[in-house]
Amino acid sequence: MRSSPIAAWALVAALFGCAGEKQDPVTTSSSGAASTATGPAASGAGPSSATPATSASSAAAPAASPAIKNVLVLGIDSMRADRMPYSNYPADVMPTIKEFEKTAVSYTRFSALSSYTAQTLGGFLGARYPSELKRSGYFFAAYPEDELMFPELLQKAGVRTMSAGAHFYFAKEKAGFHQGFDVYELVPGLKKSNTTDENITSPAHTEIILKHLGDKANNGGRFFAFYHLLDPHDQYMGHPEGKDFGRGAEKLYDGELYFTDMHVKKILDFVDSQPWGKETMVVITSDHGDAFGEHKMYRHGFELWNVLTHVPLMIRAPGLKPRRIDEPRSMIDLAPTILEVFGVTPDPSFQGQSLMPELKGGDAAARDVISDLARTGDNDRRRTLIRGNWKIIELGNADGFQLFDLKADPEEKNDLARKEKAKLEEMRAALKDAEGKIKEICPKMTEKLKGKKKGKPC
Repeated sequence: MRSSPIAAWALVAALFGCAGEKQDPVTTSSSGAASTATGPAASGAGPSSATPATSASSAAAPAASPAIKNVLVLGIDSMRADRMPYSNYPADVMPTIKEFEKTAVSYTRFSALSSYTAQTLGGFLGARYPSELKRSGYFFAAYPEDELMFPELLQKAGVRTMSAGAHFYFAKEKAGFHQGFDVYELVPGLKKSNTTDENITSPAHTEIILKHLGDKANNGGRFFAFYHLLDPHDQYMGHPEGKDFGRGAEKLYDGELYFTDMHVKKILDFVDSQPWGKETMVVITSDHGDAFGEHKMYRHGFELWNVLTHVPLMIRAPGLKPRRIDEPRSMIDLAPTILEVFGVTPDPSFQGQSLMPELKGGDAAARDVISDLARTGDNDRRRTLIRGNWKIIELGNADGFQLFDLKADPEEKNDLARKEKAKLEEMRAALKDAEGKIKEICPKMTEKLKGKKKGKPC
């Protein structure tokens, strides 16, 4: 069983990360009935005929949701799913999120697109898998101006778009995440480091967010806003105004979650106080979690273990009945969901399918879920497919495969690739079929890509 090399962490792993599995949750099924789940696999045993990489291009122009006027997406960096209410974590590290979850449709088996910020958020905004996007090829991926981001479609449709970043990588000249936003800012005075993050940003970031949301321009038309709070990201620092959960990295991490949660409360309280608050969909999710020694890993990136990709997704909106959905779902579905809310047709290149039918109470059918780690100068290629309780990990370009039963082995300690040969072949076939629908492109920089074979372009 492979794990990411420790030496690599000293270079860049500190920057963008993943979610853990310590669960015995009591969840509700897609029908709303209570059910007891062990580990991350609460339901969905058995194969699915659903297509994991469903293109949004074949969808007709959706009708805009009459009850939902605006969409606010709050990302929280490095937020592990095992800190959520459905995971029975002993410490109350995020009381605001705990209360919010009671009012939302909550996905207990939600997967990030990748295992660190640059690729997950690039995929989210680009509405495609990371391997499909034009990019620089470096760990801190730069997405060029001619790459289409889904907020650009909202902008063209007359939707007001707003965002603000809290890490130097979010600067306009770095990532390219500003594309499609009418209003875009960066928290001032950020320290720049390629190996760690010493900034405390939630107070200043929240101030910018409240300024954006409080603009009188939001009282007319419709708006889409996306903000990604960074403080749970390494380094983990104490906050006197927060709560002390104890010593050690993991306890400091819990303190960072609590501190960020305090600022989420300020944002949600402001939204609820506005005339447009009751007409606004609020989405809370994460780009990845963080590892604390699982698979001999710390922080995030480089691999696609569940501890790095299993993240929360909670959606509150007018007309949606709170419940928990424990079928596997992917972040690839967020862009088409948001576009449907605004009645905007996805670009033919976009992937995923809208969650709106099941958010409104429809059946949450089983379907496959992909996570994608594109090859860079610092990490080899990885790709996973989850089908029901089973997960396959592809190492490199089919250089090797690992197979896990997530219900029996939620921490992915027992590789069954040699013991369950029939299941391995089924999962390999499912992954190959899914990969046939992923339109991979080579990054701009190819000569230094890690794991690239001689004679192959990337």
